[in-house]
Amino acid sequence: MDDLILLFDVDNTLLDNDSVTVDLAQHLTRNFGRESAARYWEIFEALRAELGYTDYLGALQRYRLDKMDDVSMLQMSDFLLEYPFSRRLFTGAFDALARAHQWGTTVILSDGDVVFQPRKIRRSGLWDAVQGRVLVYIHKEKMLDAVMTRHPGRHYVMVEDKLRILAAMKAFLGERLTTIFVRQGHYAHDPANISSYPAADITLDRISDLVHLDLPERLNAIWAQARRNTP
Repeated sequence: MDDLILLFDVDNTLLDNDSVTVDLAQHLTRNFGRESAARYWEIFEALRAELGYTDYLGALQRYRLDKMDDVSMLQMSDFLLEYPFSRRLFTGAFDALARAHQWGTTVILSDGDVVFQPRKIRRSGLWDAVQGRVLVYIHKEKMLDAVMTRHPGRHYVMVEDKLRILAAMKAFLGERLTTIFVRQGHYAHDPANISSYPAADITLDRISDLVHLDLPERLNAIWAQARRNTP
């Protein structure tokens, strides 16, 4: 059992997924027209509501049902599969992972499908950065027993851009989890999301700030405060 397991989200935490989406939208409009692009995003949002996670390739597969003889679909899928995700890593992402590895074991913990999300993690270089310690689930906050079985630890840290996920994980793990909220991406700046969930234990403006964080000292302070609050 390791003393400390540090779990990292991917989209909008280590990798600027909002910019990936913008690039895809521009590609679709430029190469397939506004009507086709609008239809793809309509299917994309419907599928996200159905599955609970983003499925770019799944949306493309459904879009294809209306255009079975359209060979341009091959070009659309090629854009997604060959996208240079390493160019969309946030500044300091690798440095943050290296710094965290000095404190404990680093693990990628992401939501997503079983094909596109692992490919994104590999092509971005994040897979190698954590020596292959990568977990991808549909709803990661519901898979914490599995996470702890694969990576047993005395204490866990979750680095994430969504307060909803951090709150759900905190409710399950309690004092065994320290939450770090990274204010990057559209979810992290949505006032409704921010006001709907409790604040994280630690808040950073950007992932690169993790390099300058004295996490052991902050953890000691958090634990000391918890002991003082215990009757």
